[in-house]
Amino acid sequence: MPAKTILTVLFVISLGVVVVLYLSALSQRVNADTAGPKNEILTATRPLAPGTLLRAQDVVWQPIAGTAEPGQIPRPPVATRSAKPDLDEQARAEVYGAALRVGVAPGAPILRGVIVKPGDRDFLQIVLSPGARAIAIPVATGGASTGLLYPGDRVDVMLTQTFKRNDAPLTRRSVSETVVESLRVLAVDPSDSKPAGAGNGFGRTVTLEVTREQVEKINVATELGKLSLALRSISSADGILATAAPGPGRTTGIKPTWAGDVSPALTDAMPPNTVIADEQPAVEVIHGTKAVAVKTQ
Repeated sequence: MPAKTILTVLFVISLGVVVVLYLSALSQRVNADTAGPKNEILTATRPLAPGTLLRAQDVVWQPIAGTAEPGQIPRPPVATRSAKPDLDEQARAEVYGAALRVGVAPGAPILRGVIVKPGDRDFLQIVLSPGARAIAIPVATGGASTGLLYPGDRVDVMLTQTFKRNDAPLTRRSVSETVVESLRVLAVDPSDSKPAGAGNGFGRTVTLEVTREQVEKINVATELGKLSLALRSISSADGILATAAPGPGRTTGIKPTWAGDVSPALTDAMPPNTVIADEQPAVEVIHGTKAVAVKTQ
């Protein structure tokens, strides 16, 4: 067979292979276009232990082949999300603040059957650490209570008191102090749950995980003055694994902050020659067998 004929045959075969590959790629592209976007379901972004309070960083939408199975949380269709973008976040927020009954592996779907939400009968039984208690407290409007708090956060409980004694110096009539530190938030009531007739000072009710001793401190603090919460940073990304136990309570050495510490102007507003009662030196006077402590003037 002449060389020219052989080259012609090879050229025709190569051209045929190119045409077949092009048609195959074109067919796959057409099938992909007609298939449309894939369905997506809510899955875990990292290992989640039982009792974890789910947050935004714990879940993500994951494409799947086919349709969502019963119990899975599907993402709204593209057309629906385009018309109402808020529906996408609302679907994710369905699990925010819910606790896991069982552990979930990374990439595994978040099933409705394995989560329990605040208000459900067994929520506290699932979410509480061994030996811990739960206490619900009303916190003052402002600070972390206005919407910055979410289940799983860590907070400090702050007590603010105002003394009505006319004989107390201006610099000692108001004080704020940390009562308990690093408590885990279990639930936050909806912002629209304010009872009818409540005053402007009413904030929101927050449920915290505490020990027995911390319950006693908070109960006393509730009687003394106004409570507020300060949001703490969670430095670890392990969530419940790193913060499972109730907070350690008040740290020793923390001093209360008085009105005079915040506003030096109060010192100038005080009458001259006024001595702060807490700073008056005391002497001990003995009458017979009894000792009496007397503060000097």
